[in-house]
Amino acid sequence: MSFRAVTRRNGDVTVVDVAGQITSDEAGALHDLLHDLFAKGQRNILLNLAEVTHLDSSGIGELVRIHTKFCRDGGSLKMLQLSARVQDLLRRINLYTVFEDYPDESEALKSFGKSA
Repeated sequence: MSFRAVTRRNGDVTVVDVAGQITSDEAGALHDLLHDLFAKGQRNILLNLAEVTHLDSSGIGELVRIHTKFCRDGGSLKMLQLSARVQDLLRRINLYTVFEDYPDESEALKSFGKSA
């Protein structure tokens, strides 16, 4: 499955449904999309990674860079429905605690109200 990212709004939160792979080729597209959303004032982003089939070091690096930018510049980037494979990968490289992730979209959306 090729990379695909679709955005939708839920109140003050922009949900980005990502599918396919996040590798060196796709990391740039994800970078551009998230930076564009931030530039347009969308500061609360929920990345739905339920349909991500593969994540490589370039994809991880981009997620870390974006997360850092959002936190530094007053935004919030959270993740939804990390697959077991992605969770395992993030645990192995000690990044699991860096990202706030939720198994349920309604719970994730409520968490923005606490941090907004």
